[in-house]
Amino acid sequence: MAFWWPLLVLAAAYALCRLLLFLIPPTVPSIDVDASDVLAKEDSFIYIPRKGKAAQTDKVQCYEPATMKYLGYFPALTPDEVKEHVEQARKAQKIWAKSSFKQRRQFLRILLKVSSRDTGKTMVDASLGEIMTTCEKITWLLDEGEKWLKPEYRSTGRSMLHKRAKVEFYPLGVVGAIVSWNYPFHNVFNPMLAAVFSGNAAVIKVSEHATWSGCFYFRIIQAALSAVGAPENLVHIITGFAETGQALVSSVDKIIFVGSPGVGRMIMQKASETLIPVTLELGGKDSFIVCEDVDLPNVVQVAVRAALQSSGQNCAGAERFYVHNDIYSAFVSQVVKIIKSICVGPPLSGRYDMGAICMIEHSEKLQNLVNDALDKGAEIAVRGSFGNLGEDAVDQFFPPTVLVNVNHTMKIMQEEAFGPILPIMKFSSDEEAIKLANDSKFGLGCAVFSGNQKRAIKIASQLHCGVAAINDFASSYMCQSLPFGGVKDSGFGRFAGVEGLRACCLVKSVVEDRFWPYIKTMIPKPIQYPVSEHGFEFQELLVETLYGYSVWDRLRSLVNLVKMITEQNSTPGPVEWNLVGSVTVRLPANPSNQNSSLAIACQPVEQTSSDSERVATNIASCSRRPTKPCAGRPAATLHYQSNRRPNSGGGCALSPPPELRPAAEVGD
Repeated sequence: MAFWWPLLVLAAAYALCRLLLFLIPPTVPSIDVDASDVLAKEDSFIYIPRKGKAAQTDKVQCYEPATMKYLGYFPALTPDEVKEHVEQARKAQKIWAKSSFKQRRQFLRILLKVSSRDTGKTMVDASLGEIMTTCEKITWLLDEGEKWLKPEYRSTGRSMLHKRAKVEFYPLGVVGAIVSWNYPFHNVFNPMLAAVFSGNAAVIKVSEHATWSGCFYFRIIQAALSAVGAPENLVHIITGFAETGQALVSSVDKIIFVGSPGVGRMIMQKASETLIPVTLELGGKDSFIVCEDVDLPNVVQVAVRAALQSSGQNCAGAERFYVHNDIYSAFVSQVVKIIKSICVGPPLSGRYDMGAICMIEHSEKLQNLVNDALDKGAEIAVRGSFGNLGEDAVDQFFPPTVLVNVNHTMKIMQEEAFGPILPIMKFSSDEEAIKLANDSKFGLGCAVFSGNQKRAIKIASQLHCGVAAINDFASSYMCQSLPFGGVKDSGFGRFAGVEGLRACCLVKSVVEDRFWPYIKTMIPKPIQYPVSEHGFEFQELLVETLYGYSVWDRLRSLVNLVKMITEQNSTPGPVEWNLVGSVTVRLPANPSNQNSSLAIACQPVEQTSSDSERVATNIASCSRRPTKPCAGRPAATLHYQSNRRPNSGGGCALSPPPELRPAAEVGD
C-alpha cells in the first residue's frame, strides 16, 4: 500500500487540475460587431412585394420570406472580381499556414462565445439546427482538431520493417464553398471552420436567397480573425448568381458544395477542368422506420420534429415514414393530433411553431407533389393552420401536411420535397421495410425505431445510406466527431469529423529510415545494375521469404536467400588493370569467358611484363586497330585471357591526359 499511495495522490491531483481547467474558461477577447443596421426596427424596412421569380441582375435583392419586406441588396460579383477575392485569400493563407494551433483555437473560442449568444433567425428551429450544431463543431475542433492534424504513424509492412511510415497533413491553399440557403448560419460557419483551422483560407459564396444574413455573419468572422491577429482577407464572403459560383470553382484549390443534385453535377463538370477535389452534399430523402414494439408517444414527437424542422427545409429531414401495420392507425392518429396544434406564421410576429418557405416557387412545387399523390390514391389526413399572415406573404407559407395511403409510384415518395409533408406508408416485415427504404435514388440518412435495439441496428445496417440513427433522428450530426455525407444522388465526400477536417488538407505520405544513420537503404548486389544472372532468383526468394504461405516455406527461402548473398559477396570482384597515367579500368570477373575484351582509346606502348606464370602470352599487347576515335587519336584493343593482374609496369600509356580521359567499354 505504501508504494501505491503516492501514485493515487498524484492521480487525484491530476484529475482535480483537469476539472478546474474545464470549469474555468480561458480568457477570450471581446469583439465589437456593428449590427445597428441589422437590428433596426421593423418599420425601417422598405416594403416591396415580390411576385414570381425575379430576373437576375447585377445585384442580389434580399427579402424577408415571412413578411416579404425588402432588406437591401448586395453586388453580384463578376468572374474577375471573384478571382481577385481568391488571390487576396491566397496571399493571406501563406501567412496563416504558419500560425500556431493556439492562435487558431483562440479564433474558435471567440466564435463560440458569439454563436452561443446569437439566436440566428430568432426561432427554436434555428437555435437547434444552427446554433447548437455550430457550437458543437467549434467545441470538437477545440478539443480534438489539433490531434487529428498531427502526423499519423502507420504500419510499414514486412518489407519495410527498417522504415518508419507516417501521414502528414498540410493546408491545401484556398478552400471554396458554395452553400445553400436553408441554414445560413451553419452553412457559412461549417466549411469555414474546417478550412481555417487546418491552415487554409476560405472563400464562401452564399445563396442568393440568404445573402443578407450571410453577409452579417461575415462581420463576426472578420472581427474574430482580427482579434487573434490573423492576416487580412483570410476569409471572404462573395455574393452573386451562377456566374459567380462558376468563377469560384475555377479559382480555388478545393470546392465544397451544398445544394441540389442538378447543380452538383454542374459543379463537378466545372471542377474537372482544374481537377480540384470536390465534396458534394446534395440533399436526401431520408427514411423513418417505426417497428411495432416502440414507445409510440415518444416516437411520434420525434417523427414530427424530424419532418417539420426548419419548415421541412432540411437536407437530413425525414421525408418517408414507414410504420408497421400493427401500429399504423395509432401512429397516424397521434401525428394528426400534433399537427392540428401547430400554428404557422412569421417567427418575429408572435409564438409560431413553423415559419415560412424560403421561395414562392418552392411552395408551388410542394403543392404539385401533394396533387400528384392525391391523383394516385393518397389522402390528406390533416393540414396545419396559419396564423396572422401578411396579405402578400401567404404564398410564402405551406401548411404541414400528412398524407396516408401513399406508395412508391407517387412523386412524394421519390423526389426530394424539402418541405413540411409527412407521407406515411405501411410495412408488414423488416425485410419489406428495408426494401422500401432502399428504393430511392438518394442515400443520405435514415432513422430506425424499435423496442429491441439489436433489431433496429440490424435493419439500419442493411440500408444504403451514409448516416444512420438508432431510436433517434439526425443525432449523428450533433456528434461532430462523425463524418456526415451520403451516397447516390445525395453526393459524396464528408463534412465534419476527422474525415471532413482532413478533406481540407493535402495528405502526404512520408517514409523515413527508422534506425538512421545505422541502417540505410542499399540495393542488394544480385539486383544492382547491371543485374546479375541470379537477380530473378534472388527476387523470387525474397518474395517467398516475406510472403510465403507457410512458416516452413518462408524459413527455407530465407536460408537460400542468405546463402545466395554470401556467395555473391565471396565471389572475386572485377579485375583491376592498372594503366600508366593513374587511371584504373575495371573488368568483370568471368573466368569462363575467354574472349572478353576491353576497348581503350589510347596509343600503344611496348608491354614489358615477362611474368609468364601470372600473365598469358599476348595478354597486354596493344594493337593498332582503328576501332573508335578518341579526341582525334586512333583506338586500340587490349585482349586478355585471365582474371589475374599483369605486372604494374605493363599496360597502355594514356593519351590524351586524364582530364580528357577516353571512353572504355566492357564486352563479353
